[in-house]
Amino acid sequence: MQARSEKLFKVGDKAVYPAQGVAEVISIEEKDIAGNRQQFYVLRILDTDRKIMVPVNNAKSVGLRAPITETEIREIFEILKEQTVAFDNQTWNRRYRGFMDKIKTGSVFDVAEVMRDLYRLKAEKSLSFGERRMLETARSLIVKEIAVARRKPEEKVRAEIEKIFEAN
Repeated sequence: MQARSEKLFKVGDKAVYPAQGVAEVISIEEKDIAGNRQQFYVLRILDTDRKIMVPVNNAKSVGLRAPITETEIREIFEILKEQTVAFDNQTWNRRYRGFMDKIKTGSVFDVAEVMRDLYRLKAEKSLSFGERRMLETARSLIVKEIAVARRKPEEKVRAEIEKIFEAN
C-alpha cells in the first residue's frame, strides 16, 4: 500500500513553525475536509502551548521545518556579531513592517538579522514599544530553537547571545 503523503515528521519530533517558534508534533490525524481525507500534523507550540494543525501535504509550503543544525547555529552567531548595520532614516513603523516581514519568512537567519538590527538600534536610541516587543519575539524564537537544537537550557543560550552584544 502506498502512502498518500510524504511525512517529514513523526510524533514526538520537534519542528519549527514560522513566526511561532519551536513546536512538538503531538499527533498525526486524518480528517475529512470538504469530502477529502487529509492527514494533519497536530503541533503544540512550546512557548505558548497553542495547538496548530498543518496539513501534511502543505507542511513545506507553510514553512514547517526541522530545527537548525550546529553549523547553522554558528552561522547565526556570525550574523549576530556583524557590526556594519546601516539604519536609514525610515520611520519606526516602516522599519517595523520590514522586520515583521523577515520574521514571517520562517528563516532563522532572517530572525537573527532582525534581532541584531534591533539590538544595534537600541544602542543608538530608544526603541518604540512595537520594536521592543519585536526584539523580544526575535530573541525568544532564536533562543528557543538553539536551546532545543543543542539540548541546553534556554538561560544558557540567552546568556551566550547576550555576551555577543556586550562584547560588540
